[in-house]
Amino acid sequence: MELATERSTQIPRQVPTLSLSHYTAGTIEQKQNFIDQLWIGLKDYGFIILKDHGVSIDLQARAYDLLQKFYALPESVKKSYISSAGGGQRGYTPFGQEHAKDSPVMDLKEFWHVGREVSDDHSMSAHYPKNIWPSEYPEFKTVFSELFESLDRAGQNMLEALTGPLGLEKDYFKTRVQEGNSILRLLHYPPIAEGVDPRCLRAAPHEDINFITLLPAASAAGLQLKDRDGTWLDVNGEPGTLIVDVGDMLARLTNGVLPSTTHQVVNTSEGKSKSRYSMPFFMHPQSDVDLDCLPSCVGSGKKYPAIKAGDFLMQRLREIGLIK
Repeated sequence: MELATERSTQIPRQVPTLSLSHYTAGTIEQKQNFIDQLWIGLKDYGFIILKDHGVSIDLQARAYDLLQKFYALPESVKKSYISSAGGGQRGYTPFGQEHAKDSPVMDLKEFWHVGREVSDDHSMSAHYPKNIWPSEYPEFKTVFSELFESLDRAGQNMLEALTGPLGLEKDYFKTRVQEGNSILRLLHYPPIAEGVDPRCLRAAPHEDINFITLLPAASAAGLQLKDRDGTWLDVNGEPGTLIVDVGDMLARLTNGVLPSTTHQVVNTSEGKSKSRYSMPFFMHPQSDVDLDCLPSCVGSGKKYPAIKAGDFLMQRLREIGLIK
């Protein structure tokens, strides 16, 4: 009689999904479990998927509807909203202007930036340009201002949940990001035209610059992260969820304990005929925040030299082609 051989089955790796309400409104056990799973997920993948986060699904849907309308406008109209402030800090940035760090070709995208608003007498008013709002859609300001604030609140809760594992005071991140240089990027990846350089992707492999990114699930697939073994892993959040990843600033602060994971947006077969829309919220600290390694993360030695957040941002904006 032939003995049956055991077949080993490997469960595909998948970015974990967590409920933020377990941290903000759960029991003591639920709160601690969220903290533990967030820490494990970000250490392992650099990414987690978030549900029950307080960012209205209806608001997300209205925002995506507005993006489709705006990006359907004539090129000349869109270009009238290019900011004189430079660096793409506010308003419209045309197709083919940005590339990933060290990439020889441009990404296949155009985008709009909404940033933090401060009063004229605020200490950061000289550094934060005024937002630009398209007159064609008066609701643009209302919808995206509300989305900015909602994502900002969710991001502060996420960062607060990391203070325990990092041995920090509970308000450590809050005091650094409350008036930080955060950006809501409203992306359009147009249908991929015939004859495009085959090296071009909608977004070439890169890492984000900031503390964390909160991304409302995009209108179509294509996002991938580079897993620890070098393979590309699809990251597909359900509609209404937020995909959260660690940026380079947090990776520097934690000495790589929380890694900034390389990710990309690939050219899917569907992308040849269909646009893709995406709205990442890049959560930044204030420009004078020191990104030197936290005491709890020094380990066998610091991997990165000390640098201020504002200086690091400018360095990276030059590397991706947004400023000279």
